[in-house]
Amino acid sequence: MDRAAYGRRVAQVGRWSEEAGCEGILVYSDNGILDPWLVCQLVIKSTERLAPLVAIQPVYMHPYSVAKLVTSLGFVHGRRVWLNMLAGGFKNDLLALGDETPHDERYERTTEYTRIVLGLLRGESVTLDGRYYCVKNLALTPPLPEELFPGVMMSGSSPAGLAAAEALGAVPVKYPKPPGEEEPPHDGEFGVRVGVVARESAEEAWRVALERFPDDRMGQITHKLAMKVSDSHWHEQLSSREGDHVIEEGGVPHPYWLGPFQNYKTFCPYLVGTHERVARELGVYVALGATTFILDIPPSREELEHVAQVFRLVQDAAPA
Repeated sequence: MDRAAYGRRVAQVGRWSEEAGCEGILVYSDNGILDPWLVCQLVIKSTERLAPLVAIQPVYMHPYSVAKLVTSLGFVHGRRVWLNMLAGGFKNDLLALGDETPHDERYERTTEYTRIVLGLLRGESVTLDGRYYCVKNLALTPPLPEELFPGVMMSGSSPAGLAAAEALGAVPVKYPKPPGEEEPPHDGEFGVRVGVVARESAEEAWRVALERFPDDRMGQITHKLAMKVSDSHWHEQLSSREGDHVIEEGGVPHPYWLGPFQNYKTFCPYLVGTHERVARELGVYVALGATTFILDIPPSREELEHVAQVFRLVQDAAPA
C-alpha cells in the first residue's frame, strides 16, 4: 500500500487492538518491510498503553543499539516495549546479509546478544567476552525506569530455541499442534502463535475463513519453494501436517486449520468455529501453561471484537 495508507493502517490496527483488550502488538522485521523501530514509534504515538512487541534481528544492529532504542522510547514517551528475539528469519534474507551461521548456533548468538541488551537495561556495567560479542564496562544512558523493563519472547519450537528461552528467562512461543496433541515445552509459561475466526455458528465462521483465505495456486507453489530453503523447525513441523484436516461428526471441520499457512497467506495455524468451541480449544493450551497468545493480523475491528469475545470465554473458564 502507499505511504499515507500504510501509516493510517498501522495506527488503526493499533487502536483496534488496544480497544479489544490486547496487551501488545507484534511488529515484524525482515529485509522486505519497514524498519520495526519506526513502526514501533508510530504505534506508540497512535495508542495510549499498547506495548509494541518489536522483532529484533541480531544481524541488523549491535545489542547496544537495541538497548539505547528501548530506553530512549521509555524516556521520550514513558511507554514499555516488548522484545521478540529472533535467531533466524527468511534464509535468503540472512544469506543476502552474508550470514551463514547454522540454525543452533544462531540461538547461541541470540543468547549472548540478549544478555547484553538486558544487562544494559537493568543498569549494569556489562562486560562480556563471548563467542559472538565482546563488550567491556558498557553502560547505558539514560537509565530505563524499572516499570518499563521489557518482556522478552522468542521462538520455542526447536530444542535450541527452548534452551535459549530458558537461559534468558524469556517466554518461548510455539506454533502449536492441535490442542489435543500439544505438549508444554517446559514447566513454565509459554506463548502460542495462532489465528482465530469465530462466529455464532460454525458454518458462518468457515464461510468467513474461506472467503478471507481462498485456495491460491501461486501461494501454494511459493509455500513449497519456501519449505525447500527454510531451516526453521516450526515451519517444518507445520508443513508436515499438510492434508491433515479432520472432518468431525456431522460434517463440520475440526477447528484446527492450516489453509492460510499452506497458501502462503500467513505463518500460523488457525482455529475456526463457534465462539464457544474455539474458546474450549484455546482453553486446552491454557491448561498446559499458555499465558500469551499472539494473534494474526486483524482485517477489521469487527474481527477483533469476535476474538475478544472468545478470550472472555477462555478467561471465564480458566482456573483463578
